[in-house]
Amino acid sequence: MSLNVEYTAPPPPMVVNCVAYHSDGTRLPEISVDQISDALQSPDAFVWVGVQEPNEELLDKLQEEFSLHDLAVEDAHHAHQRPKIEVYGDSLFIVLHTAQFVSGNIRFGETHIFLGPRYLVTVRHGASLSYQPARSRCEKEPDLLSIGPSYALYSVMDYIVDNFLPIVREFQSELAELEVDVFDSNYKRETIRSLYNLKRELVNLRLAVAPMQDILNQLVRFHPTLIREEVRPYFRDIFDHAVRVKEASDTMSEMLSAAMSVNLAMVTVGQGEVVKRLAGWAGLLGIPTLMTSWYGMNYKHMPELSGPYSYYIFTGVTAVVIATTYALLKRVKWL
Repeated sequence: MSLNVEYTAPPPPMVVNCVAYHSDGTRLPEISVDQISDALQSPDAFVWVGVQEPNEELLDKLQEEFSLHDLAVEDAHHAHQRPKIEVYGDSLFIVLHTAQFVSGNIRFGETHIFLGPRYLVTVRHGASLSYQPARSRCEKEPDLLSIGPSYALYSVMDYIVDNFLPIVREFQSELAELEVDVFDSNYKRETIRSLYNLKRELVNLRLAVAPMQDILNQLVRFHPTLIREEVRPYFRDIFDHAVRVKEASDTMSEMLSAAMSVNLAMVTVGQGEVVKRLAGWAGLLGIPTLMTSWYGMNYKHMPELSGPYSYYIFTGVTAVVIATTYALLKRVKWL
């Protein structure tokens, strides 16, 4: 069976993909946004739309074509939403945080997902890789894509979580490099700054991944009219991956806290060592200062003051006292 839909011109830049699929998982001709409602009239097809940074006009058009709820569309207008899942009638609205490397730095974005019985709409904001690889993988497995929009949702969410894994590995590699600097004998302010920046990014990663566990848990257990029973094991697999990412980020966060504490402790110990050495040298310098100040006073009756060898005796005694003190300080590692 095929839809009576004509080929159209390439979609505008905000519309990345707008494709209809037959109930057997095969791809039908690409459609325009205006033709979505026509495509949905066929009971044997569902529509998968992907948009990026849409304006209000495009979202209003999608709302009209899919009969989306006003509150969900209002949230999709703004990119600063917390990860969540909400039910609006016979549809779900899901907000997920995404992450990717941009110019060597981690950037976070959002994806808003509308899931209905016969449609899936993904709205990307900020830093987020294209979901074309997820779509291509689905199209290579039409038997699984025939499950419907719930399997397409699995592919998108699996792609999002899998993109966290390279970031975790990069964080682990950076942490290993910073551990070397932590135990370096020379204090570097840049080390503390790098530790803080890494911990901040780990907190952002945890804020992106932790709520996803609750979302996936709901998809595994609830919404039977939207999530087919056949696809629930796949969501459990994503849940395991999300747990791995969260546990890895929690572990690294604890290690970073320990590394910062160790670094500050080593700085304190190093400062203590410097103070000990300064105190030791000050003690050695204090010996001749004290002795010469005694013998520099205007008293006539001082020991050995009038003897012919007084100067040499005084100098020798001073040297012996200094040498003895030096040996004691050296033994207790103050010098």
